[in-house]
Amino acid sequence: MGLPIIDLSTAASDPAGFESALLDATHRVGFFYLVGHGVPQQQIDEILALARRFFALPAQAKEEISQLESPHFRGYSRLGGELTNSEVDWREQIDIGPERDVIENAQGYWNLQGPNLWPSALPELRPAFEKWDAALSEVGLELLRHWAHALTGDATVFDDAFATAPATLIKVVRYPGTTQTSQGVGAHKDSGVLTLLLVEPDSTGLQVEAGADEWIDAPPLKGAFIVNIGELLEVATGGFLRATRHRVLAPAPGTDRISIPYFLNPALDARVPTLALPPDLAQLSRGVEEDPANPLYSTYGENAWKSRTRAHPDVAARHHG
Repeated sequence: MGLPIIDLSTAASDPAGFESALLDATHRVGFFYLVGHGVPQQQIDEILALARRFFALPAQAKEEISQLESPHFRGYSRLGGELTNSEVDWREQIDIGPERDVIENAQGYWNLQGPNLWPSALPELRPAFEKWDAALSEVGLELLRHWAHALTGDATVFDDAFATAPATLIKVVRYPGTTQTSQGVGAHKDSGVLTLLLVEPDSTGLQVEAGADEWIDAPPLKGAFIVNIGELLEVATGGFLRATRHRVLAPAPGTDRISIPYFLNPALDARVPTLALPPDLAQLSRGVEEDPANPLYSTYGENAWKSRTRAHPDVAARHHG
């Protein structure tokens, strides 16, 4: 069993067929490969090469942008510097968000707004990832409008949540090979709306939950993004679309893996609307999954604050008590 493949380039010529395939994939699996997205292969190759160049820098150059110095959870996290389900993830990474001014006397999730940290040893990183943000935002919003139209007949139903100050997030991740743990990143759901994941060719490790104790491999497909539903779309659709747990296994010794997820999220204070689905879809809704250890919120910032403070308790303790 593999992930479905969906071609965004067919949406203009066959919108009904495209939207039917989109709903089927994300109701049944919650994950799919997206081809025909229009992001040039040259840009994809450049982003992967820049990630490689950053992680090859000396430790001191990477620590220059340590996330421990950012109240906004931006910058570099050293190997083992993030947790999932209270267990250490075996990866190093940079977190990049929208470049915005700090909010004075911010409370709670408003602390997530602020500037990024950029390495002086690799000045090319900033313009390349700002262009990446713009390109993937366009793809993500196009997908979101197709979901909206397929679910309600109104393609603009989510637009207000993204109209001002969307709180997108890019992670630039390296998983080094190890014998110390099998956890590259532990099983989890994404807290936002949707994720567009770029994975290095010929790498392994991503697995998607297909059932109780059942995991399927999701290897990279050249030129494709791996797309998955976030918790906010589960809330918005009453569980018709369900965020699916996924994990990454640590690579074998002597190998490593570059992964660049792009999280399309609305404004921090945006409340994603609960959709009125047509009867044939509403009867297939499974309800929002209830997990006392992982409450779901319709306001994006609450979901994000929950995730960031759990994943980086050292940053949270240092800056927010």
